[in-house]
Amino acid sequence: MTSGLFPPGAVIRRVNAEPVILLGGGRAVLMQLAHPSVAAGVAEHSGFAADPFRRLRQTLVAMNTIVYGTEEDARTTASALAAVHHRVRGATYAADDPELLLWVHATLVDTALRVHRRFLGELAADVAETYYLESTAVAELLGVPLDRQPPDLAAFRTYVRATVGELAVSDTARRLAAEVLHPRLPLVTGPLVELARQVTVGLLPPPLRSQFGFPWGWAQETALA
Repeated sequence: MTSGLFPPGAVIRRVNAEPVILLGGGRAVLMQLAHPSVAAGVAEHSGFAADPFRRLRQTLVAMNTIVYGTEEDARTTASALAAVHHRVRGATYAADDPELLLWVHATLVDTALRVHRRFLGELAADVAETYYLESTAVAELLGVPLDRQPPDLAAFRTYVRATVGELAVSDTARRLAAEVLHPRLPLVTGPLVELARQVTVGLLPPPLRSQFGFPWGWAQETALA
């Protein structure tokens, strides 16, 4: 049997397999779009308005292949993503910039931990640490050298807080965010979309939620509880 990057009992396999983690997809996307370079790249190089979740679906499929597939499948998937990222370039960004790749990856890791804490409970400290350390192998495969990544979970959380504090949400990001929160879907999906919208906005870091211009107060917090 061909082995994968992670053994069957790996924490990253267990955490990512929780269905509720998918509820954080919109949060991760908005955190990514909050970076002006990511927003510009998405706006100029994808049909985001027509299908705002296609990029997320592709990311999740790739992540699942890397985490649960064979090592050969993982490396093939990473190479394919690298080829795509290499073509996404503009005056102020390059999608294969390790700093941008790190932020995109960080939003997925931070979101998984945040959603797990909100809906399933806080991971034990050693389990959360293992989850983060295992995730660095994924980021490395996707083009972020280990020496460019925070060395442990505490440093990772510091990095996320610092980056959130430095980001300036652009008008482009706000426009794209509207597509995420109000997708063009059949009316029958309305209740599910509303739930996803509440989770997405409610779990965003407050500074980003404010910059995007999303109202949030006691009533919204109570509805999410």
